[in-house]
Amino acid sequence: MSKWTAADISDQSGRTFIITGANSGLGLETARRLAEHGAHVIMTARDPDKGRAAAASLPGSVEVRPLDLADLESVARFAATVEHADVLVNNAGVMMTPHRTTAQGFELQLGTNHLGHFALTALLYPVLRAGSAPRIVTVSSTLHRQGRIDFDDLEAARSYSPTRAYSQSKFANVLFGLELDRRLRAASSPAISVLAHPGYTATNLQTSGPTGLIALGGRIGNLLVAQHVTKGALDQLYAATATGVQGGEFYGPDGRGENRGHPKLVKPALSATNPDTARRLWEVSEKLTGVSFAF
Repeated sequence: MSKWTAADISDQSGRTFIITGANSGLGLETARRLAEHGAHVIMTARDPDKGRAAAASLPGSVEVRPLDLADLESVARFAATVEHADVLVNNAGVMMTPHRTTAQGFELQLGTNHLGHFALTALLYPVLRAGSAPRIVTVSSTLHRQGRIDFDDLEAARSYSPTRAYSQSKFANVLFGLELDRRLRAASSPAISVLAHPGYTATNLQTSGPTGLIALGGRIGNLLVAQHVTKGALDQLYAATATGVQGGEFYGPDGRGENRGHPKLVKPALSATNPDTARRLWEVSEKLTGVSFAF
């Protein structure tokens, strides 16, 4: 894996990738690189007009379909349109927003970053299972290491912190990705579940969601500290395409603090590997979304 770059992506002709949140940032860069290497890419966007504008700059075979992960009805409508897919990249997300809720009343960050992707993956699983060497890549963050699941206040009705809620949602991504791997293995499924995180990458995520001092800090960090999106997308591209990737693995940058660099195997927070917590979150997620996996 030494200094792996997008140039190392193998020919993806004949394979179909679904990328959530593909109209900007990491999602757009991931779509670009996959399309360059022959894949057919289904780009999802909450705003189809923005998605089509972004897709117009890409080479190869791409299409845009509407998907709002903060609305489970939108998730179901999108999933019903997908007849074939080999790889799902759960990339979309919101970050450190003021307290808001999804269409179904869930706290926005947990609802979008975790519950929306949980439901989407479950609904698409029968299609993915029938694909060629299927993979499900879920994108988390180094901030998952600060996260925990507050099962007693998932709606953040009693107490809300933008940073704490974001860390919880990214922690949920890791719990989900690892539990999905356990269940896929138990079912002898051909699909694998892989995790990735982009380190500190400059995207509009740091500035479009936060407000006040958090947004200011994001803008400064993007200018002075963050790596370019072309580097930040490598971890999820590796997880989605590289040979030898195994289910349950987690990829992040090889630089100091996993903030910058080329893809390498990284370790999740020990608390995120707790199968009891993961099973509890899975059961709660099924109840809240009304969706379950057909293993």
